[in-house]
Amino acid sequence: MTDVVDSDELLRRIQRARACAQEEEQNWRTRRDSLRRDDPDGAHEAAVRSVAYGAVLRVLDEIVTPGRHADQA
Repeated sequence: MTDVVDSDELLRRIQRARACAQEEEQNWRTRRDSLRRDDPDGAHEAAVRSVAYGAVLRVLDEIVTPGRHADQA
C-alpha cells in the first residue's frame, strides 16, 4: 500500500467503512431475528456477527468523533 492520501480522503474512507459496518450489523440482526425460531444455531452465528460488526462500528465512531460515545460504554 503505497498510496498517499490526505486527511479528507482518509475521513471519507473511514465514513464509508462505518456506513458499511452499520449496514452489515443491521443485516445480521435482521437475519438473527428471522432465524431465531427455526434455526437456533444460525441465529447464534448471526448474533455473533452482529456483535462483531457492532464492535467495528464503535471503533470507527470513536475515530470519527472521539469521546462522543464514551458515556454510552
